[in-house]
Parts: sequence; structure tokens; C-alpha cells
Amino acid sequence: MPEAAEQKGFRACRRCHPRATRLRDPLTEAVARVCRAIEGQIDADGANGSGVVEGETRLTLNALGALVGLGSYQLERTFRKVMGISPRQYADAQRMRRLKSKLKKGDDVTTALYDAGFGSSSRLYERAPSQLGMTPATYRQGGAGMKINYTVVSSPLGRLLVGATARGISALYLGKVDVTLESALREEYPRAEIRRDRNGLEGWVKQILEHLRGREPNLDLPTDVQATAFRRRVWEELRKIPYGATRTYSQVAQAIGKPRAIRAVARACATNPVSVIVPCHRVVRQDGNLAGYRWGLDRKQTLLEHESLQGESRASSAKKSGGTKAQS
Repeated sequence: MPEAAEQKGFRACRRCHPRATRLRDPLTEAVARVCRAIEGQIDADGANGSGVVEGETRLTLNALGALVGLGSYQLERTFRKVMGISPRQYADAQRMRRLKSKLKKGDDVTTALYDAGFGSSSRLYERAPSQLGMTPATYRQGGAGMKINYTVVSSPLGRLLVGATARGISALYLGKVDVTLESALREEYPRAEIRRDRNGLEGWVKQILEHLRGREPNLDLPTDVQATAFRRRVWEELRKIPYGATRTYSQVAQAIGKPRAIRAVARACATNPVSVIVPCHRVVRQDGNLAGYRWGLDRKQTLLEHESLQGESRASSAKKSGGTKAQS
């Protein structure tokens, strides 16, 4: 019942509107029933630690289809039409949601793993990089033990948040509103000790602003971030892209020895917490068009255009300087 679900903290589905009293399309109603069945099975499996909702177990398409009087193919097609994802993807998302909740509450990884309905640790770790962004243990830590000071200043690209530990910069965010940037920092590091204090950050902030103004092309600052080994490799490769140049996602994937990991590279770019220092804005699509950017495509476009102009200006100056020397 909707009331019972809401008492447990669940939000009403915006697609099937369980509290709506009007008559609904029978197929939409069938999808809503399948969603409830998947959620109920995950809750039950979490309670007994069986972790059976893994695709090849009792909640198969055939079993779910039989529940609502549809064939497996018809259910798959209808579910995708209504929800935009497959039943298995929906089950994965619900398990991962439960896992995140347990980890944030401080449960150990093993307990959270089975309580979320995963049948084995290997199943979880296969999905962790793409759906958690890091290993479950690291996600659970959430910046535990980190002491981050931050400041927010004006920059050529709007408001700029710089957060750092004694070891290096942990966050470099771009935006319009201070409170939004601050919320993002606390969400990125929910267990860290965070306070607004620019003491000790002046030098780094000055270098970043000089870089954004085109006066400091080589921004080589230390970082202190949480990431998987794969994402660190991607970010290290991005830092090798010259000022004013770009690379495609496939080129980055090939450079790190993972030519098929194009989507994973794109995900690493999208979750980069230290923009500009790790220049994910310099990665574009194969056709040269801009892909998504965590801080907005308009800022990505501005950064690339500015760097390109500055690069051309420096090349022209160097060429003139070389010509002058040759004449002398």
C-alpha cells in the first residue's frame, strides 16, 4: 500500500502515481505491480540474506510476466516503454539504492551487501565502479578522516569553490550560487570534517584564478581525492592533455590501455571533483561535438574557446620572437 511505503521513507512513484484515484492504463498498472513485486522481493531477500534477485533467479521475466498476465517479451517491451529501463535494470537500481542507504548508515560492507539483496560480493563489485563511483568500502568511508577547508570566490566562470586538505585539493567546483556548491561538497564527502576557511588556500586559489584568466597555462597542483584505481588512471591521463588541445573519449581509453572502456572514461570525466586541475573539459566526442560537463556545457565551451585563443596567441608570439632572433 502507498501508506506503508511512505512510512518506510519511500517517495511516491512519479510515473505510476499510486495515490491517483483515476482509472489508469492497464499496461501501466501492470508495470506498477511488477515494480512492487521487485521491490518486495528485494526487501524480503535483504531480510533473510539470500540475495536472489540477480536476474537468473525466481524473479525472471517469465515469472514477472505471469504475475500480470503478460508474456516475457511483452513485459520487457511494456516495462521499457513506461519506465525507460528494463525490469533487471530497475531491480539493480533498487538494490543499489538500498546498499547506499545501508553504507551511509555505517553498516559494514558484507552486511550491507546481503541486506541489499546481492547474492555475492563479486556481483556487487562488478557494478560498483559504474553505479557507486568507487568501491563499496570507499563509498562507506565518505571522506571519513578527511579535514577539508574550503572557500568560495568569484572567477571568470562564476563562483568558484576550492576545498582542500593538508595534502592537496579535494574539490574545485564551478557554479552560480555558493550554497549549491557547498551542498555538493558535503554530498561528495559526507563523512569528512568540512569548514569554510580560506586560511592556507590563498596560494592555490590565486594560481587557479590566474589559470582561468589565461596567465598560467600549466596548472600543476596537488590533489587529495577519493577514487577507484581506474578513475585515477583516467584523471592522470587527462592532466597530460596540453593547454589548448583536446582528446576524444576513445583516445583517452586507448591511452590508458582500455580501448573498450569508452563509457567508463566518460563516467570518470563526469565525476571528476577537481575540475580545471584535472581538465575533463578537454575531452570531446569523436565528431568534435561537446558531451556533458558536470559544471555546464556553456562553461566547457568557454574554457575550450579561451584556451584555444590563448594557445594561438602564445604560438604567434613565439613565432614572432623566433623570427626576430633569426633576423638579428
